[in-house]
Order: sequence, then C-alpha cells, then structure tokens
Amino acid sequence: MFTLKKIKNIIISIGTIIRSIYLVGLQALNKRETILYPDKPICLSDRFRGKIVLTKNQDGTERCVACGLCAVVCPVNCIFLQKSEDSNGRWYPKIFQINMARCIFCGFCEEACPTLAIQLTKDFELSSYSRNSLLYKKHDLLVSSTGKYHSYNFYHKSKLLKSNKCNNKCKAKPVDTKSLLP
Repeated sequence: MFTLKKIKNIIISIGTIIRSIYLVGLQALNKRETILYPDKPICLSDRFRGKIVLTKNQDGTERCVACGLCAVVCPVNCIFLQKSEDSNGRWYPKIFQINMARCIFCGFCEEACPTLAIQLTKDFELSSYSRNSLLYKKHDLLVSSTGKYHSYNFYHKSKLLKSNKCNNKCKAKPVDTKSLLP
C-alpha cells in the first residue's frame, strides 16, 4: 500500500535524478578547462612555490652563510648543510643538500633565510625516474642570478664582513658576569 510519504519520496528521488542529468548536460556544453601543456604555457600564480634555488650576490659571491635556519625550520627535515669559513671570516656552506623527494614546497626555508639565499622559483618540472637524482647538491641548486631580490647583500647590510682575520692578541677578553650584578 502506497502511503502519501512513500509517494512524496519517489517524486523527490525522480526530481533529484532529473536535476542531476540537467546539470551534467549543462557542464557538457561548457568550454573545457583542459590546458594543452606543453604546447600552451601555463599561467601560474604569483605565490606559486616550485623548485628551490640558491642565489648569489651581484658581485658573484654566494648569499648563503650556512646559518642552518633553513634546515631547522624544515618540517620534513629534507635540508642538510655543513658550514665552513673562508680566509675573510665569511661563512659558506661546504655541503648543501636538499632531498626533493621529501620536500613539500612549504616555503618555510625561504622565509627563515636571513640572507635571502634560498628562493622558490616557478619551475615545476622536477619529475625523475630514480630517487637518487632527486637529491640536489649545492652545484645543482646554485644559480648565477640574484633571484627576486637584486640589490640585497647580507654582509653589506649587517657590516659583519671582516677585512682581516683577527689574531689571538686582538680578541676581547671575556666579560666577568659577576661584576655586572648589582
């Protein structure tokens, strides 16, 4: 026996099916959203984060001072670096590696870098057939340009670069902290 409630449910179900067919038919007539890459270029957002690069200053020196903040802030621990020092007292990364198989392109390393050395570009073609080729070393990451920030130079802004290395005679003596107490 059909009750009024069952008839109402059948009519609503048929109406829902007809509405779904109508909406699918409308979408079939709309313009396609498929982009025929690589024949047509892809327009990426300004905030897109792709391949990681290490930039240089305008004078050709590396911007990275091997502070390690990028490795500390990385949530997946894909950055490894080892610090070294040159004859002028400037730090630089002796070893700098990024495991792109683990990288989630969050951009934290770019935000944490005080020298603006690490930058995420719009390059997104990073696929590979082997995992070993996704371990990018320093020579793979280092580019000859200044990247997004052309006039920035950390050592000139902070005035930290020493012209000569200080020998043991000119080092300041350690401060006695007990003498500072009231």
